[in-house]
Amino acid sequence: MRVLLVEDDDGVADALVEALEANGHHPRRVRRGSDALTAHRDFDLLLLDLGLPDTDGLEVLRKIRKVAQTPVLVLTARGDERSIVRGLRLGADDYLVKPVRLGELLARMDAVARRSVRVGPADRVVRVGDVSIDLEGRRVVVGAAEVPLTTKEFDVLAALARRAGTAVSRQQLMDEVWGDAYLAVSRSLDVHLAGLRAKLDRPGLLTTIRGFGYRLASGDGD
Repeated sequence: MRVLLVEDDDGVADALVEALEANGHHPRRVRRGSDALTAHRDFDLLLLDLGLPDTDGLEVLRKIRKVAQTPVLVLTARGDERSIVRGLRLGADDYLVKPVRLGELLARMDAVARRSVRVGPADRVVRVGDVSIDLEGRRVVVGAAEVPLTTKEFDVLAALARRAGTAVSRQQLMDEVWGDAYLAVSRSLDVHLAGLRAKLDRPGLLTTIRGFGYRLASGDGD
């Protein structure tokens, strides 16, 4: 993959660039958020630190998400819950706290990249009331207006839409969307479902099944 590493610490950046190159990736390192905003379109994935010299990395993420769905993996020392939740809500595809083991980082990069190109087994449109979910085009329309979702929000919604009217367990959602159901992802799932409910603004569309998982109301598929 072509990887844009946004990291101001020279020691960390040099080690990551060397490791990425050794594992077949093609990294480019920049130090500033402004550099990431001008260069991100040329890369398959971004590794984004939050403590940047010119701007907060979360602001960089927010601006990128306004114009692109390039996969972004936050890699930062900032491990407080508020930062993690905010990063996920702003559209991060994954969030790792330094120090991180190289094997885990590489595995998560691969998982994020796979999800970014996966459409799913059913190329169809699911309609529930006035909500239209285009699984192939990755578009959601509520009423007459398109609703912008983050990559992960759409992945969660699509997993439910493919089984509209059927209960889907938390474990199944986490395995399908994240690739592995580790503890931190459980919180990530809650964050993304809350974001979906707020953006779609259709009470009853997404139902929580206590102690099991979630269900999208039944709809008609094309």
